[in-house]
Amino acid sequence: MRTVEGTSTRTAGGGTATASGRTATASGTAPGGGSVSAGAPVGATASAGAPKGDTAAERRRELAAFLRSRRERITPEQVGLARGPRRRTPGLRREEVATLAAVGVTWYTWLEQARDIQVSAQVLDAVARALLLDPHERRHVFGLAHVTDPAPGTRCPVVTDAVRAMLDQLEPLAACVQNSRYDILAHNRVYGLMLCDLEEVAPEDRNCMVLSCVNEEWRDSFSDGEGSLRVMAAKFRSAMADHLDEPAYRALHARLMRNPQFRAHWERQEIIDSTSRTKHFRNRHVGLLTVIHTDLWLGPSHGPRLVTYTPADAETRRRMERLREMSLEREARRAAERGADREADGTEVCAA
Repeated sequence: MRTVEGTSTRTAGGGTATASGRTATASGTAPGGGSVSAGAPVGATASAGAPKGDTAAERRRELAAFLRSRRERITPEQVGLARGPRRRTPGLRREEVATLAAVGVTWYTWLEQARDIQVSAQVLDAVARALLLDPHERRHVFGLAHVTDPAPGTRCPVVTDAVRAMLDQLEPLAACVQNSRYDILAHNRVYGLMLCDLEEVAPEDRNCMVLSCVNEEWRDSFSDGEGSLRVMAAKFRSAMADHLDEPAYRALHARLMRNPQFRAHWERQEIIDSTSRTKHFRNRHVGLLTVIHTDLWLGPSHGPRLVTYTPADAETRRRMERLREMSLEREARRAAERGADREADGTEVCAA
């Protein structure tokens, strides 16, 4: 066992490796051919469910190459270091990154050499900060290391104009954009009438789990409303594992736990990854709808996703087309009403 902790450590090959900051240990083959066994930096623990075998080795190689590329693109001036007259290394030296991150030089060197070492989230966070990684690069690094980012930040999904246009173009398919909390971020006309009239729902209630608990029309539209809530509770539990510190998740969870049905499902401690793709809904306007459910992620898994419901038969397609027509008719009526109101306001101004 070799431990590196802010001291100079003699390697098996006779060289000296300087380490600073956190304790760091690793396992691998010493330069002289002997076996070197070592653990993680202070606070490091093995990742639960970490990949094994060739996959783990490939992840280490990808992580090592990515860290090297990011180290080489940073100038000393960017991190407040003097360049010096004899610098030949592009970007920063390994020992400079180790110093900035307060980790051992040997440990960081082994990390860039794709050695089989343990990596804690806290130490990887320090390395990410030292390398000035942006949020996308952080997610990539933590994903390759197979550890949870301790400071993921709050990423508010933005529904772009292009995504909204795509929702409209998908009609008569019902489609919406949801996040991992089941918030309905945007939807097209057909989805807006398929399960309930979403225009009549307050913005803070436009969440599939909330609607299953408080909206009778939404709940009754499912052939198995209780089963649907059970599945959502299990998927929400899986997603929440990465968002325990986010206020929005905690607030939604607290609200849902006040509902006896949701609380009963939550206490089952279930985790569900996927469910049946074919679903049956009872719509109060057009009757039975048989659809195929598809999720298309717009970013990382557990992030925003495009949810579509494709008609499974010709009759369902006709009924969904009727829902679209109903929505368009309502839009036309409301536009006419707004025009009449503006004309009335103009008449009053002129009369005054």
